[in-house]
Amino acid sequence: MTSPTPTPLSYKDAGVDIDAGDALIDRIKPLAKKTMREGVLAGIGGFGALFEVPKRYKEPVLVSGTDGVGTKLKLAFEWNMHDTVGIDLVAMSVNDVLVQGAEPLFFLDYFACGKLDVDTAAAVIGGIARGCELSGCALIGGETAEMPGMYPAGEYDLAGFAVGAVEKSKILTGQNVKPGDVVLGLASAGVHSNGFSLVRKVLERAEQQEGGLPAMLDGKPLRDAVMAPTRLYVKPVLEALAKHPIKALAHITGGGLLENIPRVLPEGTAAHLKKGSWPQTELFAWLQKVAGIDDIEMNRTFNNGIGMVVVIDAAEAAACAATLRAAGESVHEIGVIAARGEGAAVIVG
Repeated sequence: MTSPTPTPLSYKDAGVDIDAGDALIDRIKPLAKKTMREGVLAGIGGFGALFEVPKRYKEPVLVSGTDGVGTKLKLAFEWNMHDTVGIDLVAMSVNDVLVQGAEPLFFLDYFACGKLDVDTAAAVIGGIARGCELSGCALIGGETAEMPGMYPAGEYDLAGFAVGAVEKSKILTGQNVKPGDVVLGLASAGVHSNGFSLVRKVLERAEQQEGGLPAMLDGKPLRDAVMAPTRLYVKPVLEALAKHPIKALAHITGGGLLENIPRVLPEGTAAHLKKGSWPQTELFAWLQKVAGIDDIEMNRTFNNGIGMVVVIDAAEAAACAATLRAAGESVHEIGVIAARGEGAAVIVG
């Protein structure tokens, strides 16, 4: 007796929809096209993206950075807010590349899910394209991975990779930072993409307390305030770098002000930040109150209102701040560099 012929199994039966992937690529291509810039030789569609370093660089040094969005994605799933996490993804990498003095050139993204929802993926990647456009960075490639059984329904993960270039003679190392230099702080747009494991705990705690969650914070609905995308500092800071002798930049991400500023300070120096020299937003004040944490923990968990730090000679600080303000940044003089004694590398007081 012969065995019955088994029913054919397609890739779609296994949970991977090639047609949905093709539909997503069709949606992405016009978004990516808006990000094209000098240097792009071949972008989305090939096996590899080609980019020529602009010839205006005499001794170009490539600077690369990679990052994700972290547990902020859990709120994107829960609240069905997918259109700005792509901006977060781009910002986390291009802002890091920027602090070496580099101009971001191109970006690659990785989007992974269990089952591809074309509308959700298009919203996410639309945000990525928008972030690239706002930072003058070409979206020239990426990967969309549909992996059945790897992710719960409705969830996905994101990773990104940015490459920039800087003249070898203009790389920012922070080695010429000295006591007396001024520390400028550029305002953040909110929590950005760090500290969300604590943010989610705060949201849970507040829901159980009398009064519950606030409807508005900083003039925006709670969810919009919490999910505000990471600020892209690229264009204003590149303009300031071209005009002023900036000595160091620090992107304030995980570890906050206390952990990130020391990464760009030479040995024997410390940053003395003046408490109250920049405003604490309603969002951060609310997070601190509900979490019940002190100022030290606040400044090492969150950016606490400052997303990028600029260190510059005192004589140049006012002019640099004016350039950044004219480019749309909120700038605060938040401290000075001093000789480091036995204390911490960053002191807020």
